[in-house]
Amino acid sequence: MRERNELILADLIAARAEQAPDFDVVTFDGGGVRPHEVRTYADLWMNGNRIAAGLMAKGLGKGDRFGLMMRNHPEFIETMVAASLSGGVFVPIDPRTRGEKLAYTLRNSECRGIVCADYALAQVAAVRSDLPKLEWILVLESREEPDSMRTAEVPGAEPFAPILDTPERYVTARVDTPGDPLEIIYTSGTTGDPKGVVCANGRYVGASAMGYLMGLQPGDRPYNGLSLTHGNAQIVTLAPSLVMKLRAVFSRRFTKSRLWDVCREHGCTVFNLLGGMATAIYSEPPKPNDADNPVRMVLSGGMPAALWRAFEQRFNLKILEAYAAVEGGLAINPIGVGPIGSFGKPPPTLEMKIVDEQGIECPPGVVGELISRPTTGERVEVEYFKNKEASQSKTRGGWLRSGDMCHRDADGWFYFDFRKGGGIRHNGDFVNPGFVEKVIAEHPHVDDVFVYGVPAASGAPGERDVVAAVVPVDARSFDPASVFATCVKGLEPNFVPSYLQVVDEIPKTASEKPQERFLMDRFAPDGPRIYRK
Repeated sequence: MRERNELILADLIAARAEQAPDFDVVTFDGGGVRPHEVRTYADLWMNGNRIAAGLMAKGLGKGDRFGLMMRNHPEFIETMVAASLSGGVFVPIDPRTRGEKLAYTLRNSECRGIVCADYALAQVAAVRSDLPKLEWILVLESREEPDSMRTAEVPGAEPFAPILDTPERYVTARVDTPGDPLEIIYTSGTTGDPKGVVCANGRYVGASAMGYLMGLQPGDRPYNGLSLTHGNAQIVTLAPSLVMKLRAVFSRRFTKSRLWDVCREHGCTVFNLLGGMATAIYSEPPKPNDADNPVRMVLSGGMPAALWRAFEQRFNLKILEAYAAVEGGLAINPIGVGPIGSFGKPPPTLEMKIVDEQGIECPPGVVGELISRPTTGERVEVEYFKNKEASQSKTRGGWLRSGDMCHRDADGWFYFDFRKGGGIRHNGDFVNPGFVEKVIAEHPHVDDVFVYGVPAASGAPGERDVVAAVVPVDARSFDPASVFATCVKGLEPNFVPSYLQVVDEIPKTASEKPQERFLMDRFAPDGPRIYRK
């Protein structure tokens, strides 16, 4: 029997189950309609073993892949532990994924099976004929949605519950080293087919160091409403909590209207924000008790500079801004240290710079691609599953190529500008969507907003017209002229949207990042629910 190594997820849980078996390390909020679900280290260890035994009984071998498609349930974390025990490699899939994207993910990763919730079963069943290698489907019966497809309706699908109902048992671990893969996380595919990033046990557990770097403290209670299928919830909240013995809280899914109630009820001191979440939260009507909450710090990725101070003051907290990606790269702007709008500087172990298309470092203020590598000069490595060419391109020259267009100031603080190939240049100005979103979000009839660009009607090369996708509080009484008037009053002329696109909701990824391409697909200058300036 090999020596225990806490850089292997299963070994870490085994050690914690011995040290603090009854410690309630994760709580899943019931959303006000169901009881909260609590798991101790002992629960995670016992159920992880049961699930590992069930997967191995299905023929899952070391290195075999399987899908994991559900909202935030305790069984998600328990199945992660099971993967680390069985040697299987799980592929987290946003439960909203459907059609060809779902088929592509399962097909590309060569999944032999999938563990999914009943509300996602219909999506799996719809593409199963395109997946000859998918041998089995285990279904978590959540009973959250009455019209969910039942296991009996899909040939070969089986309920997940009997696996957890088996007597207590422990399996022999099949993961030998921290270098053995734990999961494959797929990118969003904004610039092509999604790519699967292979993440080893050691890399996952080692990422818990981000908790210390971001200022998590003993006694903190982190909250995350982002999906565990995304790296943020897994790495920024779950991993540090498991390692540091913090009592993490998760919601099934992010709900801005219940955010503060959840934090108050559970005494959460820290929570995470990404993408358009800050704007959506700030858009909620002000309440007398906004500042009366236990949260001391928000771990943010992409806080609009225009919203930063107003958000801190309204909710009586501090914002720690950071930059990180699944493939690697890290920078942090500690509270009260760096300038507003900057995502920070890299830690001492990492070298980061901005380069032009020829690989020459850009001077301060000039936009280029963000690249990074260890300060030791050690070559950085990224493994995209079954895509050696993309892996080599991502790390050519020994640097991690982020694909993010950024700049730095004279003091070395980094700022995000736009994703490579993106950006909004309007009448010669680069429009900061954060400023536009803040003004519109403060309009009393707006529930959510996301700003993006479309090719300019003028046809000028590189120019884009500004579109504000808006979710009204009440579509029947929504007055676009009032929103335009607010923009004219609060923004410089080139920042005023050319169009308002009224939608029922902003389509978002599992990390609450607005999905621009879907809004663009629906956009037409003379289309329905499109209003011109």
